[in-house]
Amino acid sequence: MQNMIKRTYSHVVEQRLAEYPAVALVGPRQSGKTTLARNLGGHYFDLEQEADRVSLDLRWQNLVDGDRLIILDEAQEWPELFRRLRGEIDRRRKHHGRFLLLGSVSPALMKHVSESLVGRMSLIELTPFLWSELPAGKRKSLWLYGGYPDGGILRHIAYPQWHRDYIQLLTARDLPTWGLAAKPQLTQRLFKMLAVVHAQTLNASQIARSLDISYKTVNTYLDYLDGAFLIRRLPPWHTNLKKRLVKSHKVYWRDSGMLHALNNVADEDELFSRPWIGASWEGFVVEQVISTMKLTGKQFEPYFFRTADGYELDLVLDVGSELWAIEIKLTSSPAPSDMQRLDRTAGMIKAKKRFMISRTSQNADNGTTFSCNLQWFLKNMCG
Repeated sequence: MQNMIKRTYSHVVEQRLAEYPAVALVGPRQSGKTTLARNLGGHYFDLEQEADRVSLDLRWQNLVDGDRLIILDEAQEWPELFRRLRGEIDRRRKHHGRFLLLGSVSPALMKHVSESLVGRMSLIELTPFLWSELPAGKRKSLWLYGGYPDGGILRHIAYPQWHRDYIQLLTARDLPTWGLAAKPQLTQRLFKMLAVVHAQTLNASQIARSLDISYKTVNTYLDYLDGAFLIRRLPPWHTNLKKRLVKSHKVYWRDSGMLHALNNVADEDELFSRPWIGASWEGFVVEQVISTMKLTGKQFEPYFFRTADGYELDLVLDVGSELWAIEIKLTSSPAPSDMQRLDRTAGMIKAKKRFMISRTSQNADNGTTFSCNLQWFLKNMCG
């Protein structure tokens, strides 16, 4: 089934390969990088495997003298590769579409890229399946299961056991290998805590006390989880207001299925019974909007806005020429008072466009303020 759904990212990768000698496709493990890359054709090497590293080394000159794409999976596992790539790209600088590098952890990969391949490579982040990539029949399930191809969205029976196994592997093997200096049990406790504070402003000191570590260590661990594409930290929007503003980041689990599995949600009925369901919906919409806008190449910076006396915008998008203010509500019928509060809060930051994203079936606007569902917003505002 995964192979039958062609990722929208495929077009982006093909376009970048036509423009650059090399492209790096990064993203979380099991998000579909290898499947996407192998569907493009070319020579494939998994550099976590010793046999593939030896084969690439022995065939290097013949491969780079040819015209076929060379796909290098988990490229950060062979640091020597980046020096070779730099020399080979410089030797035939105008020859595009030669190398496609895949990597699961952006800090490790980007260290080598920044040292050797700046200006020679384009970087693309592959997310799990997005709303806009799925057929209509699968979209309804995306919020519950999340977008990992093997995590339930394509085969519901896999949820939530697949996510539990994924988390076990991350904490026991991958994160320690990538440099996270924490025992698996501690990391799993941190995961659970982050699931509890999902869509809330982050209090690193409070988490540190619960884990009996320093807040600086917590922030270091969060850097790893952010770099592994597991969490998103959304910064606050600062503006010259007389009101006192919240200055801490908000934290989200990027994949809603991972959040639900960590919170032991078995099915949709159970999800709708949880008191934090609104926070889950908020995080799901935030991730769909940000990732879809990045996929379509829109230039923007995301924030949230909150005053100390309770005025809040779940998402503020600085698109360069204007600000967009977004409030997210888990309702099928936003009240007039919701729209009025949105307008008032958006007015504080002089947002030109204001959006209430809900589960409504009736999309409406007056040219400035919009009441819409997620599908409408992704189709009309993210292109």
